[in-house]
Amino acid sequence: MDECFQRLAEAIILQAVADYRKALRILKRYPRYEAALKEKQRDEEFFQSEWYRQLTNVDGKMLIQRLQEEV
Repeated sequence: MDECFQRLAEAIILQAVADYRKALRILKRYPRYEAALKEKQRDEEFFQSEWYRQLTNVDGKMLIQRLQEEV
């Protein structure tokens, strides 16, 4: 059962990473695009939340910084 929960946690994080990357790419081209700004904010809040810390040991602030550097 633990393996199922681990897979679910990984899927949640990977989806948030994909959403964040997409928002960053859109904002690079259209800096004032409201939907992308909201998605970026939601994802950053998630990566720094208690729920995120329960899902993984990866530092959320470091992840945000790396994704920003990547895009």
